[in-house]
Amino acid sequence: MTVSTTSAAFYITPVVLKTLFQHFQAKGRKISHNDSRAVATDDVFFDEAFHIVKAFIELGTLNTIESLQAFTNTHVIAPYWAAVSPVLIPLFSCNKAADVLIDWFGPDDLKCVVGGEKWWQVRGLDGLEAEWVTEKEFLGPVPADLDKKLSSEDTNILRMENLDTVMLYVHGGGYFWGSINTHRYQMIRYARKMKGRVFAVNYRKAPQYPWPCPVHDVLTAYFYLTNPPPGALHKPVPPSKIVIAGDSAGGGLCVAALTVLRDMGIQQPAGAVLISPWVDLTHSFPSVMGNTATDIIPPHGFIHKPSAIWPIHPIPPDGEPRAIPTKTNPPPLPGHADTLRPSKERLADQVEKRTEQSGEEQRPVAAGDLKDDNVQDQKTMQKEDYNEKDNTLKHSGPSYGTHQTTIRDDDPNYDEALSFWEPKPPKVLMNNPHATPLELRSQIQIYAANEQLTHPLVSPVLQGSLGNLCPLYIIAGDAEVLRDEVMYLAHKAAHPQDYPARKGVLSSGVRQRENAGKFQTPTKVHLQVFDGMCHVLTVFTFTDSAKYAYRSIAQFVKHVTTHSAEHLDTNPFPEFHVPPEDISASEESLERMEPKRGQQSSKFAHFFKRSRGTAPAPIDSQVEKTDVALYKENERAAKEEHEIGATETMLEDREADPGSSRSSSKDKDIPGVRMLRERVDIFGQVRPMEPESEIEALHIPPRLIGVIREDPVKRWLSGQEEWDKKFHRKAVQAVRRRGHYHKKFDALMERARAQGLELFHDADSPAGHRQERSPMAPVYSRTSMGEIMAERRYGPCDIADEQPPESAIVGRRDNRESLALMKKCIYFTAPTTHRTVPKRTAADAFRAAVDTEDYVLKSPKQSVAEQQSESNILPIHGLRMWQGILTYYMRKSTVKATKRRHSMPNLNSRQPSNGRHGTSDTGMNSAIHT
Repeated sequence: MTVSTTSAAFYITPVVLKTLFQHFQAKGRKISHNDSRAVATDDVFFDEAFHIVKAFIELGTLNTIESLQAFTNTHVIAPYWAAVSPVLIPLFSCNKAADVLIDWFGPDDLKCVVGGEKWWQVRGLDGLEAEWVTEKEFLGPVPADLDKKLSSEDTNILRMENLDTVMLYVHGGGYFWGSINTHRYQMIRYARKMKGRVFAVNYRKAPQYPWPCPVHDVLTAYFYLTNPPPGALHKPVPPSKIVIAGDSAGGGLCVAALTVLRDMGIQQPAGAVLISPWVDLTHSFPSVMGNTATDIIPPHGFIHKPSAIWPIHPIPPDGEPRAIPTKTNPPPLPGHADTLRPSKERLADQVEKRTEQSGEEQRPVAAGDLKDDNVQDQKTMQKEDYNEKDNTLKHSGPSYGTHQTTIRDDDPNYDEALSFWEPKPPKVLMNNPHATPLELRSQIQIYAANEQLTHPLVSPVLQGSLGNLCPLYIIAGDAEVLRDEVMYLAHKAAHPQDYPARKGVLSSGVRQRENAGKFQTPTKVHLQVFDGMCHVLTVFTFTDSAKYAYRSIAQFVKHVTTHSAEHLDTNPFPEFHVPPEDISASEESLERMEPKRGQQSSKFAHFFKRSRGTAPAPIDSQVEKTDVALYKENERAAKEEHEIGATETMLEDREADPGSSRSSSKDKDIPGVRMLRERVDIFGQVRPMEPESEIEALHIPPRLIGVIREDPVKRWLSGQEEWDKKFHRKAVQAVRRRGHYHKKFDALMERARAQGLELFHDADSPAGHRQERSPMAPVYSRTSMGEIMAERRYGPCDIADEQPPESAIVGRRDNRESLALMKKCIYFTAPTTHRTVPKRTAADAFRAAVDTEDYVLKSPKQSVAEQQSESNILPIHGLRMWQGILTYYMRKSTVKATKRRHSMPNLNSRQPSNGRHGTSDTGMNSAIHT
């Protein structure tokens, strides 16, 4: 079984029926017990949608990663009222972003932490997929001097130039699935609400393209907007007109990109919208364990049926469990992974130990095979001073870069020893201090290696400082597993001095130490936590919470892109702008359905689409303005919060004029607010958040943030071991397939060499070992089908001296996607390091005729982690059906709201609620009769 429209329908339909039955059972019990508390799942549409999403993600874990990626990265046609223009960002912009990242990392981290500077620049496509999105009604006139050769999609890009505001959207999906197709319906909604355009990037994804590939692609998209390459149809977009936004993994990538821009002195966008950002990949915050039952994230995390791509080891090596009691004493300390930048002493010690043990056991010994005679318990490990081997171990050492000194060394044997270095397995911080810590024998996150999880660009919550960033609007669900890290991130950004990074992170590199002292200006933050809502609440567009969130996001975007930097420095919050920005009721309309297609008619067609000429059903105009009314009401509430001192103001403003920051003047903005902290109930109404002293997550010591803990590890381990048993035969088949592809890969290279493949760095090349082809040099092509690219580009043949992560397809030979990537770089669009493009023979054509994975006349299909798939089997793809379900729920919930408003005219009056549990007494009598 694979993830497909059919399999999803079969798997999810029983869930829909079961949820419906249980929903009305639960409501019956509430009526019988006279329970007047309202919770988010009292809404039958939210209850159904929540369980549909949860079931779909669960279905994904029962299948391979490639299957889930292919389904969620399938091109889906946009609705007729949307203007969607796909583009391929060229290598010009990719290389600009790469140069910035190379400078950010520096030579030492590039070599030791990242694994090189070339492998993450390798891509199968000749650029980066992206899309311009807006509503057709917002398009300007067709330019008078239009080149008639342009397609309608390209013409629309020119017609979007009248829209100044641009949202750069980075979709979520755990860093390894999802695409612009899964999130397009949300992006269309943002474009409509803010009356602007959205630029969405389809970044490369793990495990095929692990960190830092996604960060590279997000920066590429930003530079494409601000500095268009030659041939781009759009004009340069000033950073002051850009807001970067993302959900989940996309939110984490946004924070990482912002810190790179800040650190490199590059102008940041006007603002950022972070929706449930995933910023701690070590899962060190309490809500990861406490909110599992109320969230859509699988309880065991993202584990999948084994394949040739993932996991790295389909069958645990040597038959050992994926986590075992540690065999060695520190380093690393419990809760941490070993360093990727070893000191000279650590290198010498490991070389000596591995060489000695290899001689005793008569076999090669890896770092994971090392053993100590007397392994201590955790408490003893934490007490001992291991400063003799590494001078930072006495401080809660980081998961990477534990050595304070530079990696450069005058020892001529250092580089050779460094290639021999292997980090020891990470140790887990146990609940029982007298227990022997576990050590991990498998990679626990798909996005990055265990040793990279606490790098500040992987887990941005561990940045040395989050000050000096552009204004942030951050939202999270109170019932989601990432709630605590989102709240911590927001407060750390607004209070850089109060939430310092742990000492180990600061000692890991010069940049983070400098950042901690350099960037101390508080970032302006608006934090909202929504009662009863799960991860990425904007998925559920029909709920009151989401309706308010979309409107509030749109107002934030419009505010920060239409006012000067000086104005935003004093007031980045639209809620405090005076006079309040007028929101016309004409901006609001019901969710429109897709056009009816003649070849797709059925008695259920109305569920997914409507005829082009069909007008929306007449609904009370008061209801059409629901999110506008909510926003205006919450805008007034925010001003009331400020009047009673529930907002945080800048210290200098209070000292200058104690009364000015809370002025009741009705003709000027409220200036100097540093942070606006709010909770939002299930009806979309805001109230002040409780004091920081009452929020558990804000009292975690810095030394315990970014630590690998026992409870999350054991939960992941139990799920992974269950999957290992459940899919043992599939794992054996995956290992066998890897061997099959390895043979095909070797045969490919042998044929390519025989057909004339020559590289500039070949040992016998007259061009020399390191030379690359100049863009002006002639192309030594032996076929008219392929070409050597003029722009700087690398391929799998160029990384012999690098160490990409084990999952990266650029460094592998054991899967279809690695094979396709190599064929693309040899025969079709070769990097500048290639002297020739080999000529394929008649035998190749015959071989391709019997091999569905081979091509002669066209480039092979690239990894589903990079290239969109086409849906050719069913006329309606599952993603389109999901959009139809949301549209249906939106219309039904609107009708329900109409009836509720008619029966309860005082529904909009503000009422207290027990929001931390997603409950409220307001409106319960009508809700239980839904």
